[in-house]
Amino acid sequence: MCGTGIATSTVVTGKVKEWLKDNNLDDKVSLHQSKISDELGRIDDYDVIISTTLVPENVKEKVIDGVPLLTGMGIDEMYDKVLQKLNS
Repeated sequence: MCGTGIATSTVVTGKVKEWLKDNNLDDKVSLHQSKISDELGRIDDYDVIISTTLVPENVKEKVIDGVPLLTGMGIDEMYDKVLQKLNS
């Protein structure tokens, strides 16, 4: 998710899809690209949220910072967090 559901979320979605495929997880995960304001009422529908924008405090538990996918720094740590969420 990003602020508008268009720009950075498109980049992040593409990279996550590729990572899922490379790790044989693509058939186990369903991805949804959106803007955070559209999803606040449906947060409980998701196991993991990768966001490139600020999120309200009450949903931070499910949110993983997706900025590493834009900067190239901290990507492995970010994907480790995704795996932990998916496996819990």
